[in-house]
Amino acid sequence: MELTLNEKKLLVALEAVGSADAATLAEKMDARREAVVQYANLAGDRGLVDVEKHVSRRYVPTEEGRAYVGKGLPERQVLESFDETIPMRDLQAHPLAKIAIGWMRKKGWIAINGGIVQKTGNVVPGPDEAAFARVGESGSIEDGEGVLDLLRRGLVAEEETATYTVSITPRGREILVEGLDLQEEVGTLTRDQILSGAKDLPLRRYDVSKLPKRVYPGKIHPYQRLIDEMRRVLLDMGFTEMAGGIVQSSFWNFDALFQPQDHPAREMQDTFFLGERWPLPKGFEHVRDMHEHGGGTSSTGWGGTWSAAKAEQCVLRTHTTSLSIQHLATHPEPPVRAFCIGRVYRREAIDPTHLAEFEQLEGIVMDEDVNFRHLLGFLKEFYAKMGFEKVRFRPGYFPYTEPSVEPEVYVDGLGWVELGGAGIFRQEVTAPFGVEHPVLAWGLGISRVAMLRLGLRDLRQLYRSDVEWIRETPTYGGRR
Repeated sequence: MELTLNEKKLLVALEAVGSADAATLAEKMDARREAVVQYANLAGDRGLVDVEKHVSRRYVPTEEGRAYVGKGLPERQVLESFDETIPMRDLQAHPLAKIAIGWMRKKGWIAINGGIVQKTGNVVPGPDEAAFARVGESGSIEDGEGVLDLLRRGLVAEEETATYTVSITPRGREILVEGLDLQEEVGTLTRDQILSGAKDLPLRRYDVSKLPKRVYPGKIHPYQRLIDEMRRVLLDMGFTEMAGGIVQSSFWNFDALFQPQDHPAREMQDTFFLGERWPLPKGFEHVRDMHEHGGGTSSTGWGGTWSAAKAEQCVLRTHTTSLSIQHLATHPEPPVRAFCIGRVYRREAIDPTHLAEFEQLEGIVMDEDVNFRHLLGFLKEFYAKMGFEKVRFRPGYFPYTEPSVEPEVYVDGLGWVELGGAGIFRQEVTAPFGVEHPVLAWGLGISRVAMLRLGLRDLRQLYRSDVEWIRETPTYGGRR
């Protein structure tokens, strides 16, 4: 068996003691500890030594935590700054009040009535305070009761320490008995050695079949990579990108898209409504008339009385279609070919296939004489560029398009999977803004595509800080 010089030195260092930690071996071999661990792992692969890894975790105060060491947690400091009662206004003047008041209420230390803060008497130190006191005394602590609470609050940080114990095996002792040549090996040829043509150098042997240590370079998150890929595809197809704020008035989010004001989607249980109100845009009367009686079109509208107050109320946008109609309102003449990739918000119960916020892709095409066949062609081309070769369409219904379709793609092992919705904007949507030509529109949830491309079963994986998953996910995005 051909050994490297470093493997030989390692065996010699272990000959007398039989077992030692990597730090001790590093001193004997006059090498770095990390290098000794590498030599030991290589020798371990040959069965010459056993390497045992021991991991210990300790928790040390963060920058914020260090500010409280010796003084106590913020809630304790604020609690001890007043007697039995204090006006809330005076308490809020304390520099730690923003942090402390919530924690004092959560721990049941105070009650607030009529703007007066009163101590409850139940102010016994909890496990988190005991753990924080130990941190202040020793500078670090091991895991225990109360530590997790401090970690969640960002008051301590976890430090992981790994130690290695290396032990010689019977096979390693056999090698020692046979004798070792500790002549220094040459791993890198110098210029003089090459010019002199030296042929008797003890060259280090290399095992070309041995895999090197894995290196993890920085790379873009798989989900962001997929979003960037979609953006490139649409830009290559001649589209321009549009953007807008996540806060929209109900006028643009619902009314401008001919969604009736009593539609279920506009209820509190489905939409995040905000306290802000925005003034209606110039020309809103055309949308109002369209809702009430169809305006100047053949439509009869929804009837009833349209409420301007309801249209002024702001929401977190439930779709990016609100940006599409605003883009058309400012670009009523053809040609228009635009798309948007943005986050939308809905009051969904969170589970493996539903989230309260997710990314949506929206696209529109407006031009003279475009029709339903053009829409299907755009969709087939886009999905083909995303790696889905089999695409089919089935009739669908959406409040602001007619006709409407739901594209489906074929995925091995899953069959046909629905990937969004599409259609031609109804006249009730386009007429109030002076758009006289057909508008092809489609949208899809990007997270659904991500699940298929990345082979996920849980949407939440896309938003977790899972470094191992990011490292192992191929840079090409998985399924192509």
